[in-house]
Amino acid sequence: MKKSVCLLTASLVGLCACNATSASLPDEPYTPVAYNLYPAPEGAYVGDTMPFVTEDGKLELYYLYDTDHNGQGYHPIYRYSTENLYSYSDDGMMLNFGLMSDPDPALGTGSVMQDQNGLYHLFYTGHNDAGNGGKGKECVMHATSTDRQNWTKIPEDTFFSPENYSKDDFRDPEVFWVEEEQCYWLLIAAREDSKGGVVAKYTSDDLKNWNFEGPIYAPHEQYMLECPSILKLGEKYYLTYSWDCVTYYAVGDSINGPFRAPVDNVLDGNGFIFYAAKTKEFNGRPYLCGWLGRAALTSDSAFYQWAGSVLNHQLVLHEDGTLGVREPETFAEYFTVDKEFKAVKKEGDVKIKDNNITLTAKEGYALADMGTRPATMMLECDLTMEPGICAGFAFGGSENDETYTALCLDGKENLLHYEGVAVTDLDRFDPQAYTRFDFSKNTTHHVKLVCENEIVIMYVDDLKAFSSRITHSTGGMHIGVFVENGEASFNNITMKLHE
Repeated sequence: MKKSVCLLTASLVGLCACNATSASLPDEPYTPVAYNLYPAPEGAYVGDTMPFVTEDGKLELYYLYDTDHNGQGYHPIYRYSTENLYSYSDDGMMLNFGLMSDPDPALGTGSVMQDQNGLYHLFYTGHNDAGNGGKGKECVMHATSTDRQNWTKIPEDTFFSPENYSKDDFRDPEVFWVEEEQCYWLLIAAREDSKGGVVAKYTSDDLKNWNFEGPIYAPHEQYMLECPSILKLGEKYYLTYSWDCVTYYAVGDSINGPFRAPVDNVLDGNGFIFYAAKTKEFNGRPYLCGWLGRAALTSDSAFYQWAGSVLNHQLVLHEDGTLGVREPETFAEYFTVDKEFKAVKKEGDVKIKDNNITLTAKEGYALADMGTRPATMMLECDLTMEPGICAGFAFGGSENDETYTALCLDGKENLLHYEGVAVTDLDRFDPQAYTRFDFSKNTTHHVKLVCENEIVIMYVDDLKAFSSRITHSTGGMHIGVFVENGEASFNNITMKLHE
């Protein structure tokens, strides 16, 4: 059989044009890399993050330290710090949990802030399943520091939920100074007897005595609205919160609301794919700082567990006031080396010209293989696809495993999704790990993949991210592109590597 192989280069060098015949690309060496973009502590996991920006331009991510062997006391607060979101310092433990006789044998999410006099404050959740003598399982607790390294707990500042609120669901204090009201705010995830899950508001002049102001947001939908945070972008205020294993947002014209959720107020996937994210402005750019859950059950099963790796998305404010996400702009400083790669037909009607691949499959699927996926890379392309079809990226095709699994841009279901399902079996399974995406607005989409070992983050049109752990893309597996039951063109494909 005659083989026709077309070389694609990230520097856009014009090469052959062909209607490809089936061929195979040899496996290339694969060596895992350190987790520079999406760190996690050795032998443990990153739980809910509490971002803080220092005066000297660092982003500190305080987080709940989780393990697979938590004891009676658990979730001490640890910290990462970074200047660029691609190189992190592990700063170790900042605050330990208390005794079983204390309100905080388990620590929960909170926030770090600096007061008007320069003192640092860590407000956090104390959790004790014994119920604190009838006061409730959860409370707000307070620690202070002069250097953000050594923290002193202030037990006398502890307080519990107000009347008509759940005693056991009262957590995740977010504390900040509000200039226009000349006071400190504390937002907290709470559960009111008649309203259900709410974001409640407290105010204070001294960070010790707090006045309860009632709910600032009460959608009457979810059991709780965990890890609330608020950020002003443009002329509007954006309130983020999490529940149902998903991070959401709502929009208000003032810091006091009223806040309303857009029709689609989810920016990444479901099922602990991206959870407990809080907003923070860092070096003039807004970010959504959360975590990517660790894989549960078997690899690539579409099920994730609580806690995993650091995951930061850069927020994008669109003209209509809705939010989108993209990869941090600083990643352009990290991925600087063009990678040359080849593309060959594996199935169906495939046309390859320069750095463009067109796939046609009136029935079944068409697929082109681009060789071994590097351990870390950023791929960009413009994807044009017919309405109502499914296209995307395929992982597999190595000498050890010929099966390709599908990371889908699914115009049939208006979803982005990945479940470890083979391209050949997509019609047999319903999406499980997904986020909604409206494909009706455009036929061409700008797509980026950021990969670091098994972590694969897909960004589409600066609107949505879909984050995954794709074990089937590692260990020498190839990356390809595919289409199912239609035509799609992947144009202007580039790959960038870290030097």
